[in-house]
Parts: sequence; C-alpha cells; structure tokens
Amino acid sequence: MKPVAIIHTPFKEKFGIPRQPGVVSAAHGVIELIAPFNRPEMLKGLDAFSHLWLIWQFHAVPDGQWKPTVRPPRLGGNKRVGVFASRSPFRPNPIGLSAVKLDAIEGSSIMVSGVDLMDATPILDIKPYVPYSDCIPGATQGFAKGAPATCLHVTFSETAESQLQQHENAEELRRLIVGLLQIDPRPAYKQHQDGEYGFRLHDFDLRWSVSADQQVEVLSLETI
Repeated sequence: MKPVAIIHTPFKEKFGIPRQPGVVSAAHGVIELIAPFNRPEMLKGLDAFSHLWLIWQFHAVPDGQWKPTVRPPRLGGNKRVGVFASRSPFRPNPIGLSAVKLDAIEGSSIMVSGVDLMDATPILDIKPYVPYSDCIPGATQGFAKGAPATCLHVTFSETAESQLQQHENAEELRRLIVGLLQIDPRPAYKQHQDGEYGFRLHDFDLRWSVSADQQVEVLSLETI
C-alpha cells in the first residue's frame, strides 16, 4: 500500500493528542492529497457527506514494537488486555482508523475537525461515513465506558493570555487548548499528582501546571 495523502494537524508529538477522534471538536486538520492522487475529481461527491473515515499509518511507532497485550489508559494503565481488544498504536500492523467531521473541500485538500492524528500522518484511504451502516445503536463498548469526562478546570496566566492574544486565531486556539487540557492528557499514573507539564502544539511549546485540587493553569505558549 502507498499513502494517498498526509494530514496536517497541530499535534507535533504523541503527548497531548486526544485519545479518540471527535473528543475535541476544536482539533482541526487539513488532509492534503499527494501525487498521483492529488486530483480534485477524486473527491467529487464527497462534500455530500458530513463525516469521513480515515485509514492511516502510525508512522511514529518504531517497526516491530508491538506486544500481544497492552495497558489501556482507560483502565488506569495497570490492567492488561489483548492488543486486538484495544486501540493501541503498538500493533502487528500499525494502522489506525478515525471518524472525523468534514468541514470543507478546497481543490485537492480536505478540512476536517475532531482529529486525533499526529502532524504529517500518512493517510492510506479516505471513505465516506454512512450512518445507517456505520452507526450501530445498542453496541457495547467494553471497558471504554463513554467519552472521557472534562474533569479539569482550565485558566490562563497573564503571560499565557498575552501570548495567546498575539496569535491570529486566538479564540480558536483557546478552545483547542482548553479542550485538550480539560480531559487530562497525562498518563493515568500521574493523574492524581500536581506538577508542571508541556507539549508541542502548532509552532509553540505549551507549558501548563496542575494543582492538587485538579485546577489547570496554562503558564506559557513559547514560540519554538
């Protein structure tokens, strides 16, 4: 197989990426078709659908680094399940599947939202989401009991607020940061500890702290 596109997203590293698609609606991406598939006619009729399936490659996972059992974050990082009972990136074949919202099509580029993909992820295929077939009412969901709770309250320091306002789309960026942090991206074993954390987002280093009472303060958005 060969990639048909790559996706551009704000996420430059694994830490901080939503663990499932659609969890953070403010997480936007641009799918760019690549040659010889960058022909607008390949997207004809796609704009009639509201959502897409993306089939993609975990390109940042080292070759051969899969395990027969994994420890899902939703189980606290302590209990193991079979790799085929999880969505772990460490799989025999490093293939991911995400349902995302289609926002717009411009030429051979597709604007989407609700993404959970790292920047420059290779896209292997794009398919329309068909609700009557793809949505299964009453389906059980094992250990993944519903969407993650928005358990943290997010505020911005004076420094972070000043830096935020320097960005062209400041309010859109604020929604993204709040959406990412309020569902607590930390590993399960650190979610009851206070401390300072950071990850790359767009072209800056996002620094934030969590207090013992589960309050998040965005400290700074330092341009890299």
